[in-house]
Amino acid sequence: MLFSMASNQQTRPGIGELAKDSARDRLGIVMGEVGGRVQIRPIGGGTEWDAVPRNVVAPSPREELHARLAIRNGNSRDAL
Repeated sequence: MLFSMASNQQTRPGIGELAKDSARDRLGIVMGEVGGRVQIRPIGGGTEWDAVPRNVVAPSPREELHARLAIRNGNSRDAL
């Protein structure tokens, strides 16, 4: 799975970047924005959810590392 990690800037993560929905305490990839809501897809795939833009923030460095490891581990299992 390819995506770019969000930087620690004050701006909201863009499409394709890792983001945290602070209201749900969930990480995912920003897929787009429709009707004033941000669509976020879980890192491992699945159904997108809508988030209020003010709740979509860049993940902390620790959360970002955790996400990278989860992706790496998922990719290694797929190769077996």
